[in-house]
Amino acid sequence: MMDMPVSTLRPGLLISLKTSVVGNVSYSKQIIEPDHTTDAGTRRAQWNTTREIVDPTEHNRAIKARGQARQKIRQVAAPTAFGLLCPETNEKQLKEAVVEARQIADEFNRRAKYTRLEVYVFCGRVAPDDVEAVRAINSEVRDLLNEMQEGIRTLDVKRVRKAAMEARSIGKMLTPLAEARIKKAIDAARSVARNIVKSGEQAAQEIDREAIKQMTEARTSFLDLDTFEQVSRPTESGRALDLIPEDTTPPTKKSRVKSRALDL
Repeated sequence: MMDMPVSTLRPGLLISLKTSVVGNVSYSKQIIEPDHTTDAGTRRAQWNTTREIVDPTEHNRAIKARGQARQKIRQVAAPTAFGLLCPETNEKQLKEAVVEARQIADEFNRRAKYTRLEVYVFCGRVAPDDVEAVRAINSEVRDLLNEMQEGIRTLDVKRVRKAAMEARSIGKMLTPLAEARIKKAIDAARSVARNIVKSGEQAAQEIDREAIKQMTEARTSFLDLDTFEQVSRPTESGRALDLIPEDTTPPTKKSRVKSRALDL
């Protein structure tokens, strides 16, 4: 039996999204120096690759349509290192987004002459008591909080805002209490980022230490929630029973009666 006292994860869907643009582009490779081992013991090879696009305008439309199709689905899902995550409460919106994404691909394919746009979506359910899922999400949250913290320390506003945006997105998959923890840290990080922009080089002396403290506390709150221990069967020590060796002698009539009385 697995003991999991705390869960930070809402039930939802793990989405595998694949989009591809096929056709209209060809590649040719000219080998200048074949793969070989040099006198120094290294591996070396050299070649030239030539790309040719038959219809550049159609190719550009394909790239644009693919981006639009992906964006439809990403609007209702949170990007993580493990794929897109969508809360169970947004399942209806996800289905509608998938339909719209495929409609974008179909519309492009009807007009295209050399290119084909393909959209594939596969979903799996994630339960809040899924141990590995909780560990993965907690790890992702910790990494993003650490990224915001390091961005503040190095005065890298873009780094802070990028991590904050991703953390806010993944917060949709967290329980209300866990989401509140990370939201507090995100708000503090964005506030510091704004101060850095206003203060310029002097921001190093004006960094909000309280904001860094809040992010550290938030990160710590996700640190031990994915530690699950295997509960073992309890062992008890007691007095051993002294068993009397079995008597193979046929019992007498009197002993049979005594034996039946003990069985009652």
